[in-house]
Amino acid sequence: MTSVALDPHAGINAGPFRRIAASILSTDSSRTLTFLRIVLGLVMLPHGLQKTIGWFGGPGYAGTMGFFTSIGIPAFLGFLAIAAESAGAIALIAGVGTRIAALGILTNMIVAALMHRANGFFMNWSGQQAGEGFEYHILAIAIALILVVRGAGRWSVDRALPVSNH
Repeated sequence: MTSVALDPHAGINAGPFRRIAASILSTDSSRTLTFLRIVLGLVMLPHGLQKTIGWFGGPGYAGTMGFFTSIGIPAFLGFLAIAAESAGAIALIAGVGTRIAALGILTNMIVAALMHRANGFFMNWSGQQAGEGFEYHILAIAIALILVVRGAGRWSVDRALPVSNH
């Protein structure tokens, strides 16, 4: 008769799941990554709150979804955009699933930059343009890309998890 020894620690530490989780959660002890992650999360969160619950003069979930679908964005992609700016921003602030959250924000900002390109590069500080330019989006894209590539940094849930490589 063959006996099977069960390893109570096998769970997420075994096989391909561990490798995938480790690659998603891995980061180093960089304070700069921590700073970039928290700043991007704090800047994006008010935009997410505008779209989810109508704070800061935003239209709320129904208004945002109505706008997205009126310009041809499928409802599912509109939902993902709202989730990236709200839940993704909270995840960035906490450092939970940083690479995934940053990828969502990166995708949002690429789409937003493309939609704003007709307004030119600069933001509409003087009120003379038809709308906002895409300079803000480029900064958010750059920060999000760094976080996708490098991870959450020193003070993050990602780094604290036993499955991450640090």
